[in-house]
Amino acid sequence: MHTRNPHTLNLGILAHVDAGKTSLTERLLHSAGVTDELGSVDDGSTRTDSLALEKQRGITIKSAVVSFALDDITVNLIDTPGHPDFIAEVERVLSVLDGAVLVVSAVEGVQAQTRVLMRTLRRLRIPTLIFVNKIDRRGAQEEGVLRALSQRLSVGVVPMGRTAQLGTPEAHFVPGLVPSAIDVLADHDDALLSAYIEDALDHEHLYTALVDQTHQSLVHPVYFGSAITGAGVDALIRGIRELLPAAGGTPDEPLSATVFKIERGPAGEKVAYARMFTGTLRVRDRVPFGDGRREGRVTAISVFDDGEDARGDALQVGRIGKLWGLADIRIGDDIGVPRKASGQFFAPPTLETVVVPGPGVDTRALHLALIRLAEQDPLIDLRHDKVRQETSVSLYGEVQKEVVQATLADEFALEVTFRETTPLCIERPAGTGAAVEFNKKDPNPFLATVGLRVDPAPVGSGVDFRLEVELGSMPYAFFKAVEDTVRETLGQGLHGWEVTDCTVTMTHSGYSPRQSHAHQGFDKSMSSTGADFRGLTPLVLIEALRRADTRVYEPMHDFRIEAPADTLGALLPALAAMRALPRTTGTRGTLCVLRGTVPAAQVHSLEQQLPGLTRGEGELESDFGHYAPVAGGSSPSRPRTDHNPLNRKEYLLNVTRRLEG
Repeated sequence: MHTRNPHTLNLGILAHVDAGKTSLTERLLHSAGVTDELGSVDDGSTRTDSLALEKQRGITIKSAVVSFALDDITVNLIDTPGHPDFIAEVERVLSVLDGAVLVVSAVEGVQAQTRVLMRTLRRLRIPTLIFVNKIDRRGAQEEGVLRALSQRLSVGVVPMGRTAQLGTPEAHFVPGLVPSAIDVLADHDDALLSAYIEDALDHEHLYTALVDQTHQSLVHPVYFGSAITGAGVDALIRGIRELLPAAGGTPDEPLSATVFKIERGPAGEKVAYARMFTGTLRVRDRVPFGDGRREGRVTAISVFDDGEDARGDALQVGRIGKLWGLADIRIGDDIGVPRKASGQFFAPPTLETVVVPGPGVDTRALHLALIRLAEQDPLIDLRHDKVRQETSVSLYGEVQKEVVQATLADEFALEVTFRETTPLCIERPAGTGAAVEFNKKDPNPFLATVGLRVDPAPVGSGVDFRLEVELGSMPYAFFKAVEDTVRETLGQGLHGWEVTDCTVTMTHSGYSPRQSHAHQGFDKSMSSTGADFRGLTPLVLIEALRRADTRVYEPMHDFRIEAPADTLGALLPALAAMRALPRTTGTRGTLCVLRGTVPAAQVHSLEQQLPGLTRGEGELESDFGHYAPVAGGSSPSRPRTDHNPLNRKEYLLNVTRRLEG
């Protein structure tokens, strides 16, 4: 038996939807003695799926934390959503994990979301065990699943035993490293290979190599079992104890934590879920967070322990807790010392829709409710059109739209519908354009000089702001006002879409110094302020964009379809009708594997049509790939929500209430 010092392990449970992830969470809680009775997804009695909507649908929508002890280990277990529409919720959890268990169904095997999750776990080098669930179900496989794990996930897998009476209610797991483990481990360890060849390899050496390579995410131990019957779960628990690494960090280091979830308490107060990486956080501590320019005082702490969360005085290194008092905190904020940026693991949403209030719904109440939802999921990215009194939300898919609708009804008593889902396009400059307006020269009504040049930049580079004027030529606050306004204005280009992949250079600057009349104070009408630069910049930038021109690009998904080869004749015309472009076709036995690209707007239609086109045997995997120029004639546009600098007269009326001339 391999024992270690007491420690904390922050463990994620991940899976394709319906693989049995929440059932496994319930079994682990029961085995650890946290619950007396086993929670059931079907009965809506699970510990982690606490939302009414989760119980009703039998799926996980929000991540949930529950803590329990395995001998000397405190495990903070985080149950995550399995449906691809909630991938952003999974992304936030990944940033706080020490290890993971990826659940795979012994019947369905490796599925589309399984591949997406494993790719990300590997990229982040998160040590991961694999639990093959449902071995008691008819149609369960062992060798077929192991082969699929190795080939379709392209990972080194180490079976930790064998199954017996597979596919029957009596199915069970017989632990013990199988001979093939030596081959997999020796691929990454020359000394192990030499010891094996010289017949000097003992079990201790082999197990040490397994622990080391699991920690490095080089190999993935595989357990078979059933969350419903409990088969194989004891072996998995041993694997969690012995093969996954402890949380690092010490209490002596400076405070560093990350917020991965936000919710509202009974009184409407903001509650932040945080993972401690280093240091200790105490009640009444005043802490910086986010970009360091925001701060707040922690008024209360709740620590997860033994199946509950209880109020405490401090949150220790390695632990997960809930924090009160940080009113301006946001999901993804670092508390204390910022951690090294890890970037976004999954693609942003590529769809959007307008929320339509039902009869009698107060639009202000709806807007406030949507702001609350955006706190919990920033990627839904609210976009409010004050003129039309409309709010748009960004989405990953149609299921997410249904959940937003049900959440508004259940939690806020607001009935809504949605307009048709449309793709979230972007704009990129087609060329170079420049414009300038000078202080005190018509038709410029602002006390500011601003000149800007827009140049195309490499794809994926985002927006870069540069200066071709001396930083000392005017107060820094005015430069900051220009840069901030440039970035804000680029949120809506010539066609209303976000403009990206460009460099904006400030070519001219000027201002009226602080003026005053004799015996009087500061005269605002004769002196430049930040408002002058914020007011003028959109007009100059939009004119520069006009001269550069922009092109609209739509989001495209890379798809992989696996289907019976004899259904290809029906598939290809349907794909062509959806503007999908197949690129490669391969075969795997009697199956064909088709890879290509499809517009994001057509993915839902493809999901719906695929079963009928493939006798129910087709499997689709898709994720965001790139943006492509919109084909055809006129570029799609969306209504503006700003003061519309495209129309100078309207803009000046809105911003200054002064008409030209």
